[in-house]
This record gives sequence, C-alpha cells and structure tokens, in this order.
Amino acid sequence: MRTEEVCELLVEVSEQVIMPRFGSLGSGDIEEKKPGDLVTVADREAEAVLAGVLGAADPDSLVVGEEGVFSDPSRLDALPGADHAWVIDPVDGTRNFSRGSPEFAVMLAELRHGETVRAWIWQPAHSRMYVAERGSGVVCNGEPMQHRPAGRDVPLGATYLPLRGEADAGVDIRRSWGSCGIDYPKLIDGEVDFLSYRSMFPWDHLPGGLMIREFGGRIACDEGVDYGPGVIGRRLIAAMNPHTWTTVRDALELIR
Repeated sequence: MRTEEVCELLVEVSEQVIMPRFGSLGSGDIEEKKPGDLVTVADREAEAVLAGVLGAADPDSLVVGEEGVFSDPSRLDALPGADHAWVIDPVDGTRNFSRGSPEFAVMLAELRHGETVRAWIWQPAHSRMYVAERGSGVVCNGEPMQHRPAGRDVPLGATYLPLRGEADAGVDIRRSWGSCGIDYPKLIDGEVDFLSYRSMFPWDHLPGGLMIREFGGRIACDEGVDYGPGVIGRRLIAAMNPHTWTTVRDALELIR
C-alpha cells in the first residue's frame, strides 16, 4: 500500500471505530487482559479492521497486532525472520483512552526482513499524523519535522513508571505521557531529551524507533544492543543523539 493510502486507512478506522467510543465506553467495553493491562472494544475492533485490510493488500505478509499476539504469541516469534510484516498498535495508551484523556495514538510499522522501513503514528484527538520512511526523514501532517535540542545542562527524560532512586541518577526524569505514540513525538519536538522503558514490545517502539533514527538518534537496550524485533533487555533507552544515549545509560546503570 502507498504511504498516503495507509494514512487514509488509519484516519478512517479512527473515525469509524475508535473515536465514537472515546469518552463513552461502558463498563462492559473495558477488560483486563492481565492485572493492570487494559483492552477495550475499540482496541479489538480497530485491530481487526486494520489487520484485514493490510493482510488483503499483501496476503504474503505477516500481520502482528498487539491484541492478536495476546491470543496467538507465535506471530510475535515469527516477526524477526519475516520477509514482510506489519505491526499494529490499534490504540496505544489504552488506559488514557479509557479515561477520556486525548493522549493516545494509533501506530503502525512496516518491516522488511526485520528492519522497519515505514512507520505511522496517528493521534486522532490531536489530528496529528507522523510518518517516517527510512532514509527520507519524518513529516507531521505533510510538513518535514525538525529537531530543535533544548540545550539543557542535565538531560531531561520521561519514563512510564519512575523507579525508586531514578531521581538521584544524575539525569532529570519524569513520568511519561502514558502512550509511546505521544512520547516519541515529544522526544522529537525536544520536550524531553530521552525516553526510558522497561517494556519492549515491538508495537510500542518500532514506529517511534524509526523516527528518531531518521534524526541520527539511538534506541537500544542498556546492554548496548540496538532495538529491533526480538530484542529484549533490562531497560530500553531512546535518545536523539548517541552521546545523550550514552550519558543516560551510564546514569541509569546505577539504578536497578
């Protein structure tokens, strides 16, 4: 599918499936897949539509969705070796979405032989579409993005759940926005200098990972292995340049 066709698909699914539920979910529309891990009817229905369209467009591709992997983990295992794959996060930031917060996104990554080649982050409540194609930079609503470093003396970062001791790690760290589809654009915009995560699921990090790499940034686990499908570690760090990545890794290394 052409890049613009994918953009139109994400917007259409959001308008028809996701946004009609925003702020109007009933108690029967929200479940826990496991303690603290929410899923809504919008997540499931949006993923089903996206997976159906993408799979029909290229029947030989592997389609990996967050909700589908919960019931069939073998798809996740097959991702690193797939010739062509799509990775879907139908509602990234489900907890925000279920609470009526606009800080959520629809995310999609296209992979060829284990490498992310295109990525989309659509923020329906903010009407912002971020698109990256490997080697071609990142655009937001069709306009090329520019990264403007804030020039802080001490790197400022965000993490989903700050750990005890991180406040004394030699870097400033705050709680993130609760959605990778919000966090990564904030990093590009310079609102923070780095992101830190414990969870490393590909639907959360492949789209934003391609985007920061387009600016020369680095995303890798703190053991030094660059992030990609199948990579796991103790902590994932994303930064807009390798020097900041190393500074942050060294500072957080003391916090287990």
